[in-house]
Amino acid sequence: MVTNPLDYVESFGKAGASGFTFHIEAARENWNELIQKIKAKGMKPGVSLKPGTPIEEVYPLVEGENHVDLVLVMTVEPGFGGQKFMPEMMDKVRRLRQKYPSLDIEVDGGLGPSTIDAAASAGANCIVAGSSVFGAPEPAQVISLMRNRVEGVKAAW
Repeated sequence: MVTNPLDYVESFGKAGASGFTFHIEAARENWNELIQKIKAKGMKPGVSLKPGTPIEEVYPLVEGENHVDLVLVMTVEPGFGGQKFMPEMMDKVRRLRQKYPSLDIEVDGGLGPSTIDAAASAGANCIVAGSSVFGAPEPAQVISLMRNRVEGVKAAW
């Protein structure tokens, strides 16, 4: 999370990034301008929200003419790895999936083999996993397991 995401769009675009996800909490005053600039640099815009932020805050960013392509629901407080997954955030994921069936919904924080089912069944189709993958003896197996669980429940959404 950065305090002024507009300051980073240019350099991310030049570096070849395909997407740029910003925290709604850091862009409440200028999200429309930010989305336009992200798209102008050829990147897909996404918006993230911290656990304490109401899900309704992202609705205008998904529904607007100049909309985001992805919503990232933080399942831990941003800042450092290894935190415990917050299952109560799955209600936000479910609400997004019901309201926007084709939206990319990402979850980040505490995701691994023991939490992937909750996230996938709630409607998350993009998973960020750090500690559970990089701390595993066989990272490829963890990635495969999580990918298969998400793919396995997509039809139920």
